[in-house]
Amino acid sequence: MDDRLEKIDLIRQRIDVSYREAAEALDKAGGDVVEALIMLEGRDRPWRERFNVQGKELVEKVKELIHEGNVSRVRIKHGERVLLEIPVTVGVVGALLLPTLAALGVIAAMVTRCTIEVERRRPSEEGEEIPVETDDDVNQ
Repeated sequence: MDDRLEKIDLIRQRIDVSYREAAEALDKAGGDVVEALIMLEGRDRPWRERFNVQGKELVEKVKELIHEGNVSRVRIKHGERVLLEIPVTVGVVGALLLPTLAALGVIAAMVTRCTIEVERRRPSEEGEEIPVETDDDVNQ
């Protein structure tokens, strides 16, 4: 049993997955850690981007990201602390987004710099490029 736990821990160290996901992949791979890692890497997972912005740019950048359409979650962070998390679904439109944008305005007034983490759905069409996680720096 300890050997299985060690394998699950190893998988979780290599790939950001839950205990359950690691255990299921290990079981499907017949206990082979490498095979479990390959299965987990090949699955359809969202990809993330990070943007560093000045407080005054926060609301406009979030509006722009949501308007792009393939965003599923936006997380506003100051350092390592999450200030606001916005799940963006297809049904979120106009008036439903206004209270969130008002909260963003308050956050923008309180912080000088923050990070926007964007979780996107992977493109479904073959041949589309999948961007790598980036960290755009704002002129200081």
